[in-house]
Parts: sequence; C-alpha cells; structure tokens
Amino acid sequence: MGQRPNSGSAVVVGIDDSQSAVAAALWSVDEAVGRDIPLRLAYAIDPDQPSSDQRCDSHSVFAMAEIATENAVAAIESTGRPVKVEVEVLIDRPERALRVAAETAAMICVGATGTGRLESGRIGAIPAALAGTTPCPLAIIRQTVDTQQRCVAVELDSSCLDDDPLRLGLEEARLRKAPLRVLTARRSHYTDIHDSCATARGDRLAKADLEHRLSHWRELYPEVDVRAVALHGNTLSYLARNISAIQLLVVARERGSGIREMVAAPGSSALHDAGCSVLICGSGTYSVSETNGHGRKERVAW
Repeated sequence: MGQRPNSGSAVVVGIDDSQSAVAAALWSVDEAVGRDIPLRLAYAIDPDQPSSDQRCDSHSVFAMAEIATENAVAAIESTGRPVKVEVEVLIDRPERALRVAAETAAMICVGATGTGRLESGRIGAIPAALAGTTPCPLAIIRQTVDTQQRCVAVELDSSCLDDDPLRLGLEEARLRKAPLRVLTARRSHYTDIHDSCATARGDRLAKADLEHRLSHWRELYPEVDVRAVALHGNTLSYLARNISAIQLLVVARERGSGIREMVAAPGSSALHDAGCSVLICGSGTYSVSETNGHGRKERVAW
C-alpha cells in the first residue's frame, strides 16, 4: 500500500480510474528511482462535479479514489523496483491540484487521455491545460507496448536559446538506456526550393552548427549515443516518417511552433500514431550535483 505524503520533492502522477493513468504511474517509476525521491500518486475529487451524477455521493467517490490508487500501487509494486510510493486524495479540481503540486514537484506525469471519451489520438483536457504552464517538467504519457530500442528525441529550434531541453533529454536517455536524437529544423529559403545544391549546403551548415553545440554534452554524457538530425519539414513530419522509433519527445516550454501544436490536432494525432510520449520542460532551472565516480559534474532535472 502507498503511504501518506510527506513534505518535500516527489515525482507526482495524476491518477484517475483510467489505464492511461496507470501507464503514467509505471513510466514514472524510473523517474523517482533515478532521483531517489518518492513517487506520489495524486487523486483529485472534483467538488464541482454535478451532484445529480449518481457517482458523486461521498462514499462512492472515495471508494473510486481508493480503487484507482490501489490499482496504480499494485501495478508499480509488480515491477519490483525499489520506489517509495505515496498516495494523496484531494478535494479539488484535478487541474488545480496538479498545478499546486507542480510548485514543489520534481516532475508532473499524466496520462495522455484520462477517462474522457476522446477521438483516437486526442489528448485529454487536463494535460492540454497544463502543457507549457508548470514550473517543473510535465510528462504526458502514452501507453506503449515496448520501448526497447526506441530513441529519446529532443527538439531544438532557432527559438530555443538555452540548453534545458538538451539536458533533460540527455538525462532521460541515460535513465532509460536509450539513444538520443537531437532534431533541428532549418527554414528553407525561397530560392532553395529549386536549388538542390543550396538545400544540401544549408542542411550541412545546420547539422555542423548542431554538432558543435553537442560536442560539450557528449563529453558530459559519454554513455549516451547522441546523434544530430537535420530535418526537412518539422518535428511532427519526422515522427510521421519514423513510426515506433521514438519513445519520448522532449520539447522546450517556449518552442517556436508553440506548445499547443503538441497537444492539439494534428500534433496529438502524430504523437498517438508514433506511440510517443512528450516531456515539456518547466520554467525552473537545473542544478548541478556533486562530482560522480567518473570525475565529472552531472546535470539533474529541476
């Protein structure tokens, strides 16, 4: 059974009675173990839910909360991972409860769909509302059968002036023992459309700039297979061309094309078709831990 939450940082998972929430909880186990902090399951009972709904009498809603959290705890315990699980049941709107939790959490994790009846591929209202607005990283998790051999990808565009997405992507790739692909899209000039040489030259320059930027990070993370990818088109078209190749896409909070593109059609449909979860950087900063056994500084998220 999960314990009552203590004060302090945790990886917080938004729980409801959906399989999507259980998938988010399972994905979050590695995050909590890697940081050596608790995994907190937060179930919010919306006080504004219409009382005419027969699901809303106090006994039944608390019973539903208990069943949902116990199912998530059982799934986590079945992994055998040494993680401390905390359970918190709140009387609050789910979106607001997670916003409050995000103020002290190391990461917020939510299932992509939740309990609502959505069209295939659509992201639920709560993750869509939270996207790009939390001070800590926000993970929107899609259920996948197998992530082995699938890459972590980081999107870096011209509007991304800091390295927070790259740091977070490298941490995720190392944590999940996955290759990292760093994606950059180059805007083609009008004359490039009819000039294949100009297009190829532009691609080479874009990739060379990215390789230069990555050289420092390869030294810090020698165990991660890091490769630069210069894109024709955008990140979503890359996902469409590489179905089931990417397990997690890391994007900046202030991405040039906008966070809304990731959580509304066609972005959510592209992520759904690719079986790809998305991790959005928070507004907080990264701290530097003590030197590890290899004699180098490590970057840790949030």
